[in-house]
Amino acid sequence: MLLNNVMFLPFNVDNYMGGHAVKVITKTWVTVLFLALCIAAPATAGTLEDADAALERGDYAEAARCLLKGAEQGNANAQFNLGILYSNGLGVTKDYSEAARLYRKAADQGNSNAQFNLGILYSNGLGVTQDYSEAAKLYRKSAELGNAKAQFNLGLFYNNGMGVTQDFSEAAKFYRKAAEQGDADAQLILGAMYEEGQGVQKDYVQAHMWYNLAAARFSEADKDFRDNAVKFRDTIAATMTPSQLAEAQRLAREWKPVPAE
Repeated sequence: MLLNNVMFLPFNVDNYMGGHAVKVITKTWVTVLFLALCIAAPATAGTLEDADAALERGDYAEAARCLLKGAEQGNANAQFNLGILYSNGLGVTKDYSEAARLYRKAADQGNSNAQFNLGILYSNGLGVTQDYSEAAKLYRKSAELGNAKAQFNLGLFYNNGMGVTQDFSEAAKFYRKAAEQGDADAQLILGAMYEEGQGVQKDYVQAHMWYNLAAARFSEADKDFRDNAVKFRDTIAATMTPSQLAEAQRLAREWKPVPAE
């Protein structure tokens, strides 16, 4: 069962690239994953199934009780999901400190979503002392496991020198990893980097392609970002030759997302 539970935290950074005021918001699209149901040890499988059923019927208090049992038995997915409930105050009193403790336990077991969420808490100083360096370390661990949002956030940190030495080439590298998985935020910023030659060699064909892809992938909820992608794409198109434009459009048509490593 997949429960899409979005936790949106106010961590905003403005990036100015060649006059493009692209406001990038690190959206913490946190999905509650019960992937362990098919691989859980017998001692925790029933507990997670019970939590899953409780969430299906909207009984968060019961879900929290079930997840607590799994968390106490050391199950990383239970720890992560219980952290989600504490982050959002679902079935329990909202408590970022407790969420951070649970995310840490899951993160230490290699749970990439927990690593990412804990990084978000360190980025914002929620339940922990704000620490960009620690956030960057956590994003890196999650990014190395293929988490596209962690890759994007790590790119953002390199872009702005937050918790790491500013390095546009490294920023572009991590934006690319996220963009190749289909992350529209990363595609938009990568397009701007190619347009301005920041961290990459200037390339209008690549810039147009990434803008085009971002415009197609932003949802209605992200209309402002989608409109920016369209505006940037169309502006750069006016400076391109017909052959360049045709190549950029071909690349966008043939593009396919790359699975997480």
